[in-house]
Amino acid sequence: MALRLPLVGALRYIGSRTSVVSAQRLFCSQKTGQGSSDTIRVLYDGECPICVQEISFLQFLERNRTEKVDFVDISLPVYDGSKYGVSCEMAMEEMTVIDEKNTIHRGVPAFTVMYSAVGLGWLGTFISLPLVRPIMDRAYGVFARNRLKWTGREGCTTGRCAKKET
Repeated sequence: MALRLPLVGALRYIGSRTSVVSAQRLFCSQKTGQGSSDTIRVLYDGECPICVQEISFLQFLERNRTEKVDFVDISLPVYDGSKYGVSCEMAMEEMTVIDEKNTIHRGVPAFTVMYSAVGLGWLGTFISLPLVRPIMDRAYGVFARNRLKWTGREGCTTGRCAKKET
């Protein structure tokens, strides 16, 4: 019972902060100019081995779900940023997901949308909790700034960069 009350309190806190969270997400979400769709689009760097591992796992989870998730590899030459309202350079900066209402989510909010679409809504809720979210933002920020260096593609901004040979 003692554990349940803090959890219920935290969930009420999240519900009461919806307008604050929405205002904060103005910096990481925006509408695209296209009409509505029933598809979640996950833009990912197919040349990033870490990203590919995560996407492969999400594709595995998504295979039997009714929601449609379109995994879009921004590293392919056919990627057209104007189609999604997200340039390749912008998508390379951090995880980007476009929800069924064509709202663009970047960073940790993108993971929340993506996880919910593949059946990991509990994880998306967890990483959005008021005490967890700042830690996730900071940790993901470090990863996003360093992933190209960590995967041997330092200086790459286009998504079409080969790993540097050492």
